[in-house]
Amino acid sequence: MKGRVVALLEDPERPTMAACLDDGRLTDLLIDPPAEDATPRLEAVYRARVVRKAPALGALFLDLGGGVEGFLKGSKRLTTGDRPLVQIARYAERGKAVPVSDEPLFKGRYAILTPHAPGVNVSRRIRDPDERDRLETAALRALSNAGLAEGPEEARVGAILRTAADGAESASVADDVAALAALWAEAVEGGEAPGLRVDAPNAEVLAWREWVDPEPDDVVRGDAKLWDDLGVWDAVEALLRPREPLPGGAWMAVEPTSALVAVDVNSGGDFTAAAGLKTNLAAVEALPRTLRLRGLSGQIVLDLAPMGKRERPKLEAALKRALRSDPVDTQVVGWTPLGHLELTRRRERRPLAELLPRP
Repeated sequence: MKGRVVALLEDPERPTMAACLDDGRLTDLLIDPPAEDATPRLEAVYRARVVRKAPALGALFLDLGGGVEGFLKGSKRLTTGDRPLVQIARYAERGKAVPVSDEPLFKGRYAILTPHAPGVNVSRRIRDPDERDRLETAALRALSNAGLAEGPEEARVGAILRTAADGAESASVADDVAALAALWAEAVEGGEAPGLRVDAPNAEVLAWREWVDPEPDDVVRGDAKLWDDLGVWDAVEALLRPREPLPGGAWMAVEPTSALVAVDVNSGGDFTAAAGLKTNLAAVEALPRTLRLRGLSGQIVLDLAPMGKRERPKLEAALKRALRSDPVDTQVVGWTPLGHLELTRRRERRPLAELLPRP
């Protein structure tokens, strides 16, 4: 199977799921939590109430309604009793307050609405001046029609045109901006009591939003049999096991703990001098995909196959290249005295093992 296929699972007994396959290989997976799961989801917007300050942390604790506590770091303009609109920025570690931002963003297929940053900006990857002008005009027209482009600066709303907008019809771009503006209005007009104002996008919405560049060759819908036919369930079942195969009989074990995600890289039966570096390069190339599909984040510690210290820069460069195309922000921290390589990964997804209803 060549090209990109987006498979949307439609099964009344399961939450919404979406799978992205490139040339027949599963490259991304989105699964909604069960309906009874009340965990605040990434991008959801809440009206909050500032409950208390934590000066030692440079942070505020907020009531998000329904017994949910939020954690806002770095804001100097809010004080106890204020009722800002906030957006879920990351999933919380178990038992901790939910990290939020007081500058919500609303993401669409072609645009990102920026309520706290007036003006229209176009992705730097869109380089043609005429195309940039066309997109800017379409976005400004949509903002003006929504009454968000004029008036005092604090009342104006801006937009960023994403790379996916390149070549899109002006009407489609304007419609996307208008839909996002409607979400902002829904959030603002929802009253002052703490609680959810705009729900998080579900897996299907996210799939259409994030997997359009490149444009899918096919978008298919169906029940669990469709995923069987495409090999998605087999790939998912493999992800629920720690062991991830690598070329040449090598493998890595990916195991989350309460403190970190441990990745143990093994060269298999090859004990030659070059095997360690070869295996480690294969492991760091495969790492972004397996972390993304497994929904793992936080502190990542790699226990690599034996190799010389002089090979470390080459390995780090390969890892950073592999991470460039990954949508989840991941930083390479460096090497420990024991020779482990450490990373930190933003908590943008929930672990697959928590979300997946077994087929």
